[in-house]
Amino acid sequence: MTERSSTLARRSLPRRIKAATRRVRELASIAHAVASTSHPYMAHIVPMRRCNLSCTYCNEFDDVSEPVPLPEMLRRIDDLARLGTSVITISGGEPLLHPELEQIIARIRHHGRIAGMITNGYLLMPERIQRLNRAGLDHMQISIDNVQPDEVSKKSLKVLDKKLQMLAEHANFHVNINSVVGGGIKYPQDALTIARRALELGFTSTIGIIHDGDGQLKPLGGEERRIYYEVKNLGKKHYSRFNHFQEAIVKGEPNDWRCRAGARYIYICENGLVHYCSQQRGWPGTPLSEYRRQDVQREFLTEKTCAPNCTISCVHQVSYIDHWRAPQTSKISPGLPPSGSVQDQDLVQIQLS
Repeated sequence: MTERSSTLARRSLPRRIKAATRRVRELASIAHAVASTSHPYMAHIVPMRRCNLSCTYCNEFDDVSEPVPLPEMLRRIDDLARLGTSVITISGGEPLLHPELEQIIARIRHHGRIAGMITNGYLLMPERIQRLNRAGLDHMQISIDNVQPDEVSKKSLKVLDKKLQMLAEHANFHVNINSVVGGGIKYPQDALTIARRALELGFTSTIGIIHDGDGQLKPLGGEERRIYYEVKNLGKKHYSRFNHFQEAIVKGEPNDWRCRAGARYIYICENGLVHYCSQQRGWPGTPLSEYRRQDVQREFLTEKTCAPNCTISCVHQVSYIDHWRAPQTSKISPGLPPSGSVQDQDLVQIQLS
């Protein structure tokens, strides 16, 4: 055994222990979700709306916002814990731009919750990865859109491969690489190259379908479909069992499901407001500090008319837990913000044709 392989073997043992412990915690959270519907399972929270990139299909960033102050972020994490939220995922914007991100992650772990993050990966360096390890990060997802950067997206394998190698060497948390098709991606076959590289580095690999500017259905073309199925089969043993909804999207068909946004899944913007998801900001638009279990219970039983053509995977996956029970007894049509709510004003809004 070479010195390098010996070092990697020693490093792999604590990683395996952490992975096993993390898996036990995840299974316990799912069991709790099955047993009780009165709490959110997952929340996405935005500590930083600003992003260092400007992908043309994205409507979730700006280039001016300041980071949410740490004391306020900690209060919001405490509020999510008060609601019983099992998984808290930090998104953006670009969360790595927040100067006190690790303290936010540590607060999530302090409450015993599963801590995740979605990032473009540009700002990762070995020292930053070690800080994320120490903070207790459980999961990181990086979406890579193409092999070479282009006018649509700079989230390319060419730029990020060194960052992926750093993660493979230093990260004690689970890393998933999400490749994409649709939404103006020029070369669909890039998704296959990206997925193969992810698996080669020991990461999991998924493939997503880029939605339009309202988070709605945008069917795939013939070559996009072929690549989608090839990537899905390539990473089949890692692929989420809750992604069956994408089969209908690939075919351009609506899904028949019960969206539990506002209940099992909630999205917290940088203003501290609760929304159904990133594409329905303004609904319900309630401050997180005022959100209560009765709000969760109301939204759990509320049908959203945007659901059939929705492509927001995290909402689908979380809602799948409760698909078999509790028919929804009221209906709402998200669109313009309800009177008196606070709506995000200066985000980049891209409408795809």
